[in-house]
Amino acid sequence: MSTILVIEDEADLARLLDYNLQQAGLRAVLANTGAAGLAQAAREKPDLVILDIMLPDTSGLEVCRALRSRTLTKDVPILMLTAKGEEIDRVLGFELGADDYVVKPFSMRELVLRVRALLGRSVRATPAAETGPLKLGCIEVDRTAHRVVIDGREVTLTALEFRLLTTLMERAGRVLSRDQLLEDVWDITADVETRTVDTHVKRLREKLGAARDYLETLRGVGYRMRDPAGSA
Repeated sequence: MSTILVIEDEADLARLLDYNLQQAGLRAVLANTGAAGLAQAAREKPDLVILDIMLPDTSGLEVCRALRSRTLTKDVPILMLTAKGEEIDRVLGFELGADDYVVKPFSMRELVLRVRALLGRSVRATPAAETGPLKLGCIEVDRTAHRVVIDGREVTLTALEFRLLTTLMERAGRVLSRDQLLEDVWDITADVETRTVDTHVKRLREKLGAARDYLETLRGVGYRMRDPAGSA
């Protein structure tokens, strides 16, 4: 049974999360402050963290940073909860290592789907055929070492950004809709909010630097990774 650490100071919401996660066959551990959450993470080594961005003692962004800096929790998926809809909060969360976010108020069904998707990605083995290197223009990807080099410079990507980039590169020249990316990158097949795709694509494009123009947006359709050599 997977253990989910819920760091949330609203008692009613924490209990509701606890109940719904248990109904989904998951074990929930609750903490109502950032300090308590970090202490629980050290004791429990959770399989996933649900983290509120607004906590009474510190920012959830700082907790996210701390979790990513610790060897024990650096690879644990983090799903952030926020009452703030501003893009800057989402971008900061992703920059610090969050894997996904849900804006309050949210559907419990959607949240559980996202939790399951993140858990599925973290435990799924990568087939041998998907571990070889990828190259497109000035982008070089070593999937085994989780390393990306662009125009001779190594670029640091989160696990989700890395998966998004490799998915687009594997299908260079093809247009991928938001729904396709949700299914293939996020493992979510339900009809849920797709703004998270746009936010991740925007953040990835910023990190691509010299290769940013390879990643094209087709309004109303989706996204495509263009082969600069014209072979796609």
